Amino acid sequence: MDAGLISDCVHCGFCLPTCPTYELWHEEMDSPRGRIWLMKATLEGTVELNRTVAEHFDRCLGCMACLTSCPSGVKYDRLIELARERVEQEVPRRVGDRLLRGLGFAVLPHPRRLSIALRFAALPAPGPLRVFKELAPPWRESVSPPAETPATGEQIARVGLLTGCVQSVLFGEVNRASARVLSAYGYAVAAPYAGCCGALALHSGRRKQGLEQAAGVEGAFRAAGAEAIVTNAAGCGSHLKEAGLGLPVLDISEALVGGRPPALSPVELRVAFQESCHLAHAQRVREPPRVLLRSIPGIELLEPAEQELCCGSAGIYNLVQPVAARTLGDRKAANVLAVDPDVYTSANPGCLLQVSASLRRARRPLPAVHPVELIDAAVRGVPLTPMRL
Repeated sequence: MDAGLISDCVHCGFCLPTCPTYELWHEEMDSPRGRIWLMKATLEGTVELNRTVAEHFDRCLGCMACLTSCPSGVKYDRLIELARERVEQEVPRRVGDRLLRGLGFAVLPHPRRLSIALRFAALPAPGPLRVFKELAPPWRESVSPPAETPATGEQIARVGLLTGCVQSVLFGEVNRASARVLSAYGYAVAAPYAGCCGALALHSGRRKQGLEQAAGVEGAFRAAGAEAIVTNAAGCGSHLKEAGLGLPVLDISEALVGGRPPALSPVELRVAFQESCHLAHAQRVREPPRVLLRSIPGIELLEPAEQELCCGSAGIYNLVQPVAARTLGDRKAANVLAVDPDVYTSANPGCLLQVSASLRRARRPLPAVHPVELIDAAVRGVPLTPMRL
């Protein structure tokens, strides 16, 4: 952990009301301010870094709402990464926790393994594996965009589209829509890499592994001649932007806002837009997705309450902290339902999975789509598909 970064915190408490775990438990050590105090104490040796302390770090979602609420510019994202790295190196985990985390990392970052595992989702699941079964969606979309998609009209730039690990298995249609829309807005698109970018590893204390995977992503896109990396998963984009790559990294909404917009057909829908934490707080990208959605004729853009509050997905958080994640997911789903939408949309696959699971629990499922799929329907003048429930 970094003593200099820790000293930036002036303990003002502005982060407390924006922190999901503090909102749940009102426990100081489960707030960013309290966790920074624990980091300082363990670094100075006045508190032992044991399982009790590690649990407070584990309970952090890494949603980064504290970043946008902090007047002192504390780099909490960097601090929690370093704290979790130290936990992984120094604190022995219980057998059940090790097995659950090991299973998650053995399956989720590997598209082929994930596809195989999902075939067994309908079977009874023992003990801690029940959370995998609960989150497994009823849809599968293991389809890929073309390796090359030329620009429509004059080419603005050549970009590489990261199709991702979970995204490529469960939201393949999002990737195909992304390639079509980027093309329509003037970009030539290469899709040379379908593996994990390292975000799951980095956010769980495996910092070296996460940065190595990010470097592998950059190498693949450089080899494909990409001038920039475009992501359609907010967590992936946040990780790659912070990994210090030589290529620029853009969320797809940023790329499209900077592109050449085509004519758009009407899409007559009431759309509940949920901000993804890693798009709004980590990347500070808030207006571009809204600008794009408002550009579609017929869209009524709805803003559910508590946009600042995380839905509980947060990488593998909903697997290793299922009770807290479920509570936050159900709260987010209730806020979405309160605006009476036709469709629910978010710019991150984890959010779409998490809130869809909560909507199913509430017996009020809604079609779950990425914003780019709404733009794709408007570009092509076709009904919105797919309709995930």
